[in-house]
Amino acid sequence: MGAPSPVGGATNRLFDPLSAWYARTARDLPWRDAGCSPWGVLVSEVMLQQTPVARVLPVWRRWMEQWPTPADLAAAGPGEAVRAWDRLGYPRRALRLVDAAVAIRDLHGGRVPAEEEVLRSLPGIGEYTAAAVASFAFGRRAVVVDTNVRRVQARVVTGVALPAPSYTAAERRLATGLLPEDAADSVQWNIGLMELGALVCTARAPRCRECPLQAECAWVAAGSPAHDGPPRRGQKWAGTDRQARGRIVQALREADGPLPRAEVLAASGAPEAQAERCLAGLLEDGLAEGDDATGYALPT
Repeated sequence: MGAPSPVGGATNRLFDPLSAWYARTARDLPWRDAGCSPWGVLVSEVMLQQTPVARVLPVWRRWMEQWPTPADLAAAGPGEAVRAWDRLGYPRRALRLVDAAVAIRDLHGGRVPAEEEVLRSLPGIGEYTAAAVASFAFGRRAVVVDTNVRRVQARVVTGVALPAPSYTAAERRLATGLLPEDAADSVQWNIGLMELGALVCTARAPRCRECPLQAECAWVAAGSPAHDGPPRRGQKWAGTDRQARGRIVQALREADGPLPRAEVLAASGAPEAQAERCLAGLLEDGLAEGDDATGYALPT
């Protein structure tokens, strides 16, 4: 038999060892500092989507030095934001941050709202980011579920190696049921689960002997069975539109002025048809602007 479910009244069976482990091992990250502004937390959460902490850290620090408030970024505009985004990838996130900064400045007096529902009304801010900012920036009780949390929940409570490919209603109910009632405890729970999934309960090589929840883990109790669902394939990169688009954006970022169409297409490193498609997509997404007469550049 697997380990008994830690849902409901038995949640503290997980909370106490997780909280103690986090207190000993938590990474020292600037957006976790007590003095970090809610804006700094919001920026970090957007940057960290699908991007490792090591790559985010230097960009976040430069970004916060340059634009310490939403109003500062709103005044700078999308071109400067995309340029400062550097090589974090998915540069549309930079545009979403600019749009959110404009809304915060114009609709919320320049202050990041604390309410989860209001945060979700900001451009480009979805369920996860709104919950994370409400929890980590304002100490609110919110259900924060990222990829790491889903994996820890799947193993510790459900007893399976990996969660479903997409976030399910059942996972949301589980996360809600596990969340401590006390607001301060809920914040500690959220950040502890995320850290555990990032550092110990990893997807490919979990270090179960180091896990503070090993004794309560249904997956370990079941013998750590292998994943029996569809195979998980890593994202292809070489030769993709993402790679070609990234090369174009980098060329525009490094250019002193608008680039002729031929140079833009050549910078993609892709066949002509793919390069044309990628340039058209960047123009449509607002990550580039211009035409054949004036040349192409980052948005202003």
